[in-house]
Amino acid sequence: MDTMVLLVGDSRRYEEDDCACSHNLAGVRKKVQIEGLRLHAGGDALKTVSINSRFQIIARLNTQGGMVVLGPPGQRVLDAFTNPSTVADAISRLADLSAVQAVKVVQRLATLGLLQPADNDCACVTEDDCGPAAFSPLTSWLHLTDRCNLRCDYCYLPHVREDMSPETGRAAIEATFRSAIANGFKQVKLKYAGGEPLLSFPLIVELHQYAQTLADQHGLELEGVVLSNGTLLTPAMVETLKSLGLRLMISLDGLAQHHDMHRRYAGGRGSFADVAEAVGLALANGLTPNISVTVSSRTADGLPDVMAWILERGLSFSLNFYRENELSASYEDMRLDEEKIITGMLAAFKVIENNPPRRPFLGGIIDRANLSASHTHTCGVGQNYLVFDQHGQVAKCQMHIRKPITDVHVADPLAVIRADQVGIQNISVEEKEGCKTCEWKYWCAGGCPLATHRATGRYDVKSPNCNIYKALFPEALRLEGLRLLKYADDPEVVMQL
Repeated sequence: MDTMVLLVGDSRRYEEDDCACSHNLAGVRKKVQIEGLRLHAGGDALKTVSINSRFQIIARLNTQGGMVVLGPPGQRVLDAFTNPSTVADAISRLADLSAVQAVKVVQRLATLGLLQPADNDCACVTEDDCGPAAFSPLTSWLHLTDRCNLRCDYCYLPHVREDMSPETGRAAIEATFRSAIANGFKQVKLKYAGGEPLLSFPLIVELHQYAQTLADQHGLELEGVVLSNGTLLTPAMVETLKSLGLRLMISLDGLAQHHDMHRRYAGGRGSFADVAEAVGLALANGLTPNISVTVSSRTADGLPDVMAWILERGLSFSLNFYRENELSASYEDMRLDEEKIITGMLAAFKVIENNPPRRPFLGGIIDRANLSASHTHTCGVGQNYLVFDQHGQVAKCQMHIRKPITDVHVADPLAVIRADQVGIQNISVEEKEGCKTCEWKYWCAGGCPLATHRATGRYDVKSPNCNIYKALFPEALRLEGLRLLKYADDPEVVMQL
């Protein structure tokens, strides 16, 4: 293959998890006018990882992001701009390449931000401003019930027998739309959660239908996902989810005992067999669930097996590191041992290498480090995220659901959340000690603020999982390069020059 450049066709995050997604700084890119400009390669901002003996994946690790796979001709084009140069001068030094093809490559590299104007290094090349409302939805977590039929070792909830009423649910949706309109959001995302939300399935239907009505009235886009353990799923539920346009996320932490180590019924019986059956039921009825895997030291050695199982079924996935909380702290064997986690994750990566999925996976392959887009904050907490409990109280994060900041009755709950200086502080990676000079900072953003605060007592320092992240990032990039090469002739996966 003599392809110069392979570009990710759609790097948006397909994976679902139980956290708030950070907003993408890169936005929607527009064509850069390269005529007459002196351009230069991104220098220290560029990270190059060899895929094999011929191809490299090159990513820009600053706020613009962008990545390509380059073959030898494309690499020579990029190298021609090591020193600032006009397009004409650079191409004149590439006599062995077609000028027309080389110009196309230069144009693509400039649009991605991998080539920059020598005298005007723009901070953001987009169609719109770089505010959260421009590229991200306002996301609301709706805690429909505190009840659950499982007793997972890492759960942060007490599981009292309390449900959200329809009146409270409708008020939460109304509050979400009020904040979306007041703050200029173009899209609303609802996460129906618990507890186990399928215990309140009729409420999911009622609330999402109401949300669809409000979205139509206000001209906003709406998406929704149900975050479930899967054990109560029925064919009728699947058909209803499909009719409402709702996605389904199912938690699966491993195969057999590796799942059951984390996730058991109240009586102690493991839940793996029922979860696996639920995934099969969803697929058989035309609904492809996303799989959320919680990774702990207890289950890390089972990651290759569960990854093979996921890929064989064509499922999207996210790998999320265990986050200790007050109710799980006594389980010392779940704490993240760097060697165990890195070894288990690399073994899972090897499985992915042997069977790369069609869907992009960089948004969820390494915990809260979203490698699919540049961002300054790990998640949307304190920016574009609301958590409504069963009583209509509003918290910043579901793991702090018992520490509310406001309630559904205020005119703009998001404004109150953003102004809070007492609860969890999700600060910019540029303000975190140990992150400011890191090459990965705009993709990692310093890790989960709650996990960092629990380990260090501070929000303004790097993640306790920093060494794990750094060990895995290059390998994750290489996997993305292999995925693009495998599907190089598929226009839904890549654009080929």
